[in-house]
Formats: sequence, C-alpha cells, structure tokens
Amino acid sequence: MSGLEFFVGHYAYWFVVALLVLGLYGMIVKRNFVKKLIGMTIFQVAVIIFFISSAVKKGATIPIADKAVGTAESGLYVNPLQHTLMLTAIVVGVATAGVGYALLVTIFRRFRTLNEPELMERMRREREAAEKQGNDA
Repeated sequence: MSGLEFFVGHYAYWFVVALLVLGLYGMIVKRNFVKKLIGMTIFQVAVIIFFISSAVKKGATIPIADKAVGTAESGLYVNPLQHTLMLTAIVVGVATAGVGYALLVTIFRRFRTLNEPELMERMRREREAAEKQGNDA
C-alpha cells in the first residue's frame, strides 16, 4: 500500500486530526474567550466525527431483524452504539456551548472585554479595590 493510498483510504481520520489540531490551537493560542469557545466546539465536533467514522464497516447493514431483509452474520451489522452515544454528545456539546456563551455575555457586561490578559488585569484591579475598601471600613 503506497502512501497516497493510505492517505486516501483514511481520509476521515486525517480530517479528524486536522479538526483536533485546529480546535486545540484555538483553545490554547487565542486570547479572546469567544475564539477559545469556538475552538472547544471544533474540538468536540472532531471527537464526534472520530467516533462516528470508527463505526463504519464496508458491506454492513442496519442492525434490525427483519424477515424481508434477511438474517446476516452478526459481524455484518453496523454497531449503533457509537451513533447513539454521539447523539448524546451533540446535545451535551450544544448545552456546554450555550452555557459558555451565556457566561461570556455576563463577563462582557461586567468587565467590558473578552480579551484574556485584559480581563485578568481588570479582575485583579477590582479585587484590589475591594480589598482596599474592606481595609478602610
């Protein structure tokens, strides 16, 4: 098997690796929290695609016992477990992203920034002001 055949034969996995790298890059390198959250979502999608693509079998059929379809050897059925688990993962991912965006809206309303270094500096100043006010009382 040549390198090109290997690459073309496993294109879904290379796509997953590219998405994983892109999502990880967004979470680690970017300083804006919205971009970090987008990176996390891309990373989640890559994991979901990986699990679904790992369930693919050539020549397999749906796992339903039907006299019209006939019975096949158990190895020729597609395992539905990955698909059902990933439906749950999609729901959890959407809920996580929704909560994350709601938190970002709250942070922006309070501190007027979503840039990580600037936000940390404003939080530090606010904490110091609160401590100073507490000491003065």
